[in-house]
Amino acid sequence: MDALKAIEERRSIHRFDPDHRMPPEDVATLLELARMAPTAFNLQHCRFVYVTDGEQRMRLRAASFDQSQVTDAALLVVICADLGAWRRQPERYWSHVPEAARGRLVDTITEYYEGRERDQRDECMRSCGIAAQTLMIAARGLGYESCPMDGFDFDTVEELINLPADHVISMFVAIGRPLEPARPRGGKLPAAEVITENRF
Repeated sequence: MDALKAIEERRSIHRFDPDHRMPPEDVATLLELARMAPTAFNLQHCRFVYVTDGEQRMRLRAASFDQSQVTDAALLVVICADLGAWRRQPERYWSHVPEAARGRLVDTITEYYEGRERDQRDECMRSCGIAAQTLMIAARGLGYESCPMDGFDFDTVEELINLPADHVISMFVAIGRPLEPARPRGGKLPAAEVITENRF
């Protein structure tokens, strides 16, 4: 599907066909495309936990206020991020560039993030948002529908997925075949209210 068409047609779906099974090759394609989403300094701090175990899905559903898409979607991805990716052998993110340039990039990464916890977290959340949108557009391109979710108890989900202490959860993305068409699109604010040229 054309990328512009996929963006126009992507809608959040809340009721998925629980009997639909996504082919493993589609799962692999979606996760690989999500991995291609851009990240600052190429840090690749997003971590994708795709949940296949039925009992784990039920536990996650219980932690998500019993929302059916958690168990009924063909694919459920918990999008997380490594807050410390900037300091974990940062030279590996630029292994393909000349050594001198790599050294400068590593120094810049360290200077930018060291001691700036809020920036570390904000950057992770931005990257997760980009990855989630990439995943949802890719899903639409393959003929699936999706739903981004943050309606869950984060502390419980952290325990359920054994989240490392220096990682954060951004959201779930549920993907599958819908049981019914999307509801009519909600009203959009006038373009003049949300688009401004040069400055407010």
